[in-house]
Amino acid sequence: MAKIFCVANQKGGVGKTTTTVNLAAGLAKVGQRVLMVDLDPQGNATMGSGVDKRAMALSVYDVLLESASVKEAAIFSEKCGYHVLGANRELAGAEVELVEEERREKRLKTALAEVDADYDFVLIDCPPSLSMLTLNGLCSANGVIVPMQCEYFALEGLTDLVNTIKQVHANLNRDLQIIGLLRVMFDPRITLQQQVSDQLKAHFGDKVFNAVIPRNVRLAEAPSYGLPGVVFDPSARGSQAFLAFAEEMVQRVKTM
Repeated sequence: MAKIFCVANQKGGVGKTTTTVNLAAGLAKVGQRVLMVDLDPQGNATMGSGVDKRAMALSVYDVLLESASVKEAAIFSEKCGYHVLGANRELAGAEVELVEEERREKRLKTALAEVDADYDFVLIDCPPSLSMLTLNGLCSANGVIVPMQCEYFALEGLTDLVNTIKQVHANLNRDLQIIGLLRVMFDPRITLQQQVSDQLKAHFGDKVFNAVIPRNVRLAEAPSYGLPGVVFDPSARGSQAFLAFAEEMVQRVKTM
């Protein structure tokens, strides 16, 4: 049975897509069967997984509108070792088209149920806004992985996200919980980041992952080659950190 996790944060530019593709590649490297779902119309996670968003015959848009199944639309990325349910600009139209539809927030959940036995992990890259697309992701998921920078404004954004998760948990998905907070783009030389990191650990305890993703040039370069950093340069500090995170995720899921 697949464990389904959203990678979400209502604040933009915190490394959601970088986290999603590198965790997917890391999990694939440690022997897990992974499906990465791109719910952002920009399609960055699709392109960053070695799949050309312009050349896809079917995408997550078709799955949400129930004109294709996940099996039909998912593409296996040979370079990365995981399946990609990709997104492109068409997905922006799904917001409007789903408004009148029945079960509009449960479309993705229904579609993923059909491939439950095919994967160990399903990772969903959510857009930064709380939209119908993000809602579909949250309704499908067992939990949320929150990548965040150790900065003051990130703490404010986290409060908003926790409230959103509580609302979705109460009204739409009783399984939904925060799986953990992942500290990303971390620079231990900056005192403020260390202080915010300590605050997070004091407040959220074991919900803060042990793995810490450092600020790393190789991770930033990797998307321009259409690859996750874990595949682009496995020896880089950032890639090693994501591999450690993937192993930690496998262990954490065993205790869920």
